[in-house]
Amino acid sequence: MPLNRRSFVQSVPALLASGRASAQTPVPNPPYDRGKLRRVGVIGPGWYGKCDLIRLIQVANVEVVSLCDVDQRMLEQAADRVAARQSSKKRPRTFRDYREMLKQRDLDIVLIATPDHWHALAAIEALRAGCHLYLQKPISVDIVEGQAILAAARKYNRVVQVGTQRRSTPHLIEARDEFIRSGKLGRIGHVEICCYYPMRSRENPPDTQPPAWLDYEMWTGPAPMRPYNPMLHPGRWRQFMEYSNGIVGDMCIHMYDMVRWMLGLGWPKSVSSSGGIYVTKQGKGNISDTQTAIFRHEDLDVVWTHRTWGPPPDPKYPWAAFFYGEKGVLKASVFSYDFIPMEGQPVHRDVTYELEQFPEDKTEERLERHVAPAIRYHMMDLLSAIDNNRRPAADIEHGYTSTASCILANLSAQVNRTLHWDAAAGRIRGDDEANKLLARPYRAPWVHPDPKTV
Repeated sequence: MPLNRRSFVQSVPALLASGRASAQTPVPNPPYDRGKLRRVGVIGPGWYGKCDLIRLIQVANVEVVSLCDVDQRMLEQAADRVAARQSSKKRPRTFRDYREMLKQRDLDIVLIATPDHWHALAAIEALRAGCHLYLQKPISVDIVEGQAILAAARKYNRVVQVGTQRRSTPHLIEARDEFIRSGKLGRIGHVEICCYYPMRSRENPPDTQPPAWLDYEMWTGPAPMRPYNPMLHPGRWRQFMEYSNGIVGDMCIHMYDMVRWMLGLGWPKSVSSSGGIYVTKQGKGNISDTQTAIFRHEDLDVVWTHRTWGPPPDPKYPWAAFFYGEKGVLKASVFSYDFIPMEGQPVHRDVTYELEQFPEDKTEERLERHVAPAIRYHMMDLLSAIDNNRRPAADIEHGYTSTASCILANLSAQVNRTLHWDAAAGRIRGDDEANKLLARPYRAPWVHPDPKTV
């Protein structure tokens, strides 16, 4: 059975019973010009590309001008859906090459939701074309790519909002303000973050010829060329480290970025990690099924664990963060939070769905309904940042820090030692071997971006 995050959360019935949050849940309301027309393009309008785009259409005056994808069927389906959804009813232009789309120089905002190995080149080209970005996480597959995107965003003075939308999730904003910033947790000395979804597939289908409607050469792009396998597209390319950073790059980044935001943390001083394929050995993918990482901050360790087999320790929080303070514990996830004090009454809050305000959320195919409000607020924050010339909630620098930290965890597991990060230099201290891994080799004719020359 094909696996994706939606099927993972549907396997946890207790979580899907979540109701609406109370009226006290803070709703982000950043100021922006709701009447201003925004001309938008999307690179990668597949699953999350469409989810992000529809949320933007819900909160802004948008004309979707162009769509780009190497999958002809996916591209046509997205164009039809956009034409039906946007107020002008115009069908956007379609492109198979993002460079041709960006040559038109007629876009204000570009959404990028390609496989991870395509983020950097597409993002930098869009920034050069003068576009603001909504860039899905992780921002890159290697650390130097992330440095190059950050450098380009600053050079061209463009706003880049990264799709780490926990920073715009109402019940998590409430949890941060009510229990962390207020001091009700007391001093926090330890944080655990985790994912126990069955994300490593046990499938092992044979390699085949790529389908006629997919430009597999372009899909592969700068990544290593490997025989086409039906697991790769759509969506399950995350099973392969050639195109991603595995579960750490997909799921840890969300929780680690959330912790950094809620606690006001910068870079970790060091990162260590270990793991491997310990149980689900029959799967064709090469991502780990078990891994632990320790992000060391001043007087605080943030410890990540993922395991794609067996039950989660806390069935209500299989993908979550646990903040341990002197006065209690705060459990936080995309579905809810629970504050359990040493003394006094516990507090529980569920996610806000907003299904009455946005009834189309009820029927949209493959929409993670619990995430839809956070995406909307994230989009509104992007628009406000553009209009008010400020950095957004999930600015590219935050995205770079969280992405690079997760990549360091994978590199630590690869070289089997702790890595000490020099944030100012953008390098690992005293480790020439590990520093050689900060940029992945690119397949010709694609050229790896250089932060100095973007």
